[in-house]
Amino acid sequence: MYQVLTNRLREALAGHIHEKYGVELAIVLERPPKIEMGEAASPVCFELAKRLKRAPRQIAQEIANGLGKIEGIARVEVAGGGYLNAFFDRRGFWEALRQAEAKGPAGMPALRTEKIIVEHTSINPNKAAHIGHVRNSVLGDTMVRILRHTGNRVQIQNYIDNTGVQVADVVIGFLQMEKVTPVWLKNRAMEPKFDYYCWDLYAKATNFFAEDKARAEKLRGATLRAIEEGQGEDAEVAQVVADAIVTCHLRTMARLEIHYDLLARESEILHLHFWDAAFEMLKKSGAIQLATTGKMAGCWIMPWKEEVKEGKKVEEKNEKAEDDENMQDKIIVRSNGTVTYVGKDIAYQLWKFGLLGKDFHYRKWPNAPEGHTVWATTSDKDDPGAPHFGEPAATVYNVIDARQAYLQKVVAMGLQALGHGKAAEQSIHLSYEIVALTPRCAAEMGYELSPEEAKKPYVEVSGRKGFGVKADDLLDKLEEATLAEVQQRHAEMRADEQKRTAHAIAVGALRFFLLKFTRSSIIAFDFKDALSFEGETGPYCQYAVVRIRGIRRKGAEVGATNVEVTAENVGQFLAGVEGNGLWQLLAAAGSLDYAVDAAIATQEPAFVAKYAFQLAQEFNNFYHKHHILTEADEQKRAFLLRLTELVEAQLVRALSLMGIEAPEKM
Repeated sequence: MYQVLTNRLREALAGHIHEKYGVELAIVLERPPKIEMGEAASPVCFELAKRLKRAPRQIAQEIANGLGKIEGIARVEVAGGGYLNAFFDRRGFWEALRQAEAKGPAGMPALRTEKIIVEHTSINPNKAAHIGHVRNSVLGDTMVRILRHTGNRVQIQNYIDNTGVQVADVVIGFLQMEKVTPVWLKNRAMEPKFDYYCWDLYAKATNFFAEDKARAEKLRGATLRAIEEGQGEDAEVAQVVADAIVTCHLRTMARLEIHYDLLARESEILHLHFWDAAFEMLKKSGAIQLATTGKMAGCWIMPWKEEVKEGKKVEEKNEKAEDDENMQDKIIVRSNGTVTYVGKDIAYQLWKFGLLGKDFHYRKWPNAPEGHTVWATTSDKDDPGAPHFGEPAATVYNVIDARQAYLQKVVAMGLQALGHGKAAEQSIHLSYEIVALTPRCAAEMGYELSPEEAKKPYVEVSGRKGFGVKADDLLDKLEEATLAEVQQRHAEMRADEQKRTAHAIAVGALRFFLLKFTRSSIIAFDFKDALSFEGETGPYCQYAVVRIRGIRRKGAEVGATNVEVTAENVGQFLAGVEGNGLWQLLAAAGSLDYAVDAAIATQEPAFVAKYAFQLAQEFNNFYHKHHILTEADEQKRAFLLRLTELVEAQLVRALSLMGIEAPEKM
């Protein structure tokens, strides 16, 4: 509701200023520091003063006098040296919010026709998911929920890199180090915790390769080629490993209520000749060049525009301008003929935007989490009733960590070089920083730390080294801790109800902890901080809902919820100094749309987490000031109960946008 009114205010101010002064300006609105100063303030008159060579306060007074009536805005006043402060119609705000709440899903925006793709999770299928992968999935899933909440048609994709180096390393580990047969592996892959087994094997393979880099490169090259071509024992083992671990990942993410529409497998990009088509397009356009000298001789690379010299090949001197890591990211095809991740990703991005002229075939994933259908790409025929996923997207969000920023630039440059500038602009890299552990958390997970590591603010994890927190271990430990607390507080609950409640609290704690930080922040995860019922945590927000529901139940028992509040009384309760506190809570409840719009505009779900926490905080302040159920005035008691209901509805909705359930008891 808050965003609706501020949008009206912006439009009215912009229109009035253009009509009266012939000036077009973007209207900036701020929230005043005190509720007594209104709900929105604009410094626009200071900018106008520069253009009109007049005093800003004089201009502000003219605008305030001539602006006219704005629906939902009670008045606009001049403040300070020339601010325009808007005061909302409090009673109208109450009625509008209650009407919107009564409509429920029917009041949501109509579904837009343009498609948005959010690609997230995209874990290499070579080991168990860890806490860093969970941040990716939670960010992506929350963006999906927020975008859908505002009427966007969103498709969730999970890119499966089943032909990459990491899978090849595990294949080598099984065949060269463990000396297993494909038959043995197929049986082992069906057992629980297969992803844990591969976690340890991947770390061993990394150490194995470090001892003999020349052998490692030779083995990797041969294995990658076999996997890409889909031929021989290497390819057979790679498919078994990747498919089994993808199923493990789906099961892990389902514990967090994270699901997918499509698993886009890299193998089909090769086998259905997506990459061949993209490769020809890139060569024909001159977007990629064959390096003939230097460390990358024999590789097809994507040079920056300033490196291209009238048809000349890229020389070794250009390589020296970039660090080795970034130069590797610019390789599209290796000298041995295998395709890099970035090359296949360019083909994938072209398909997402409908620019490749090809489509996948689709089949149901055979081992999807119970109750959820997940589709996957295939080289075989479509399954009956398979959806059409190849419809072009208008916007694509690629949720990938910040360390891949350079690689994402190379992908965007590939689209631009092919003449698809708009697609490059709409291919959004939703980046985020790493998740580390506090030394305390690392110790609790059983890791031995050196004295130096114990003094650091956080300890970094490494999948290659086998050091990190597996997502399932993390969830198990969180659920174990919350279950013990629930059992202590609610011994009367059935065992299954205790477990469901503990699960909801654990998931809420983890998801909120990962969302409350901005994407550019490095997160140091800590069990104690995340599970706290106080401060900026998921359980704190959940407990506010539990408290409201308790009040509502008691109110219903004494018949207090049957009283209707008159519009006149609503106006009285919200008016004046005494009403400011109540109005502050109501205004906070009605600001979810503002938080959602900010989250979409900045691709920053932290705005929704901040909203939920601040609303829970406002409610708790209100709860301690007002004796709701013992209020003597029947009309005021009914009003206070209605107010708590509005807060509950908005808080539950905000938590739902973050994938967090509000349990009945805690």
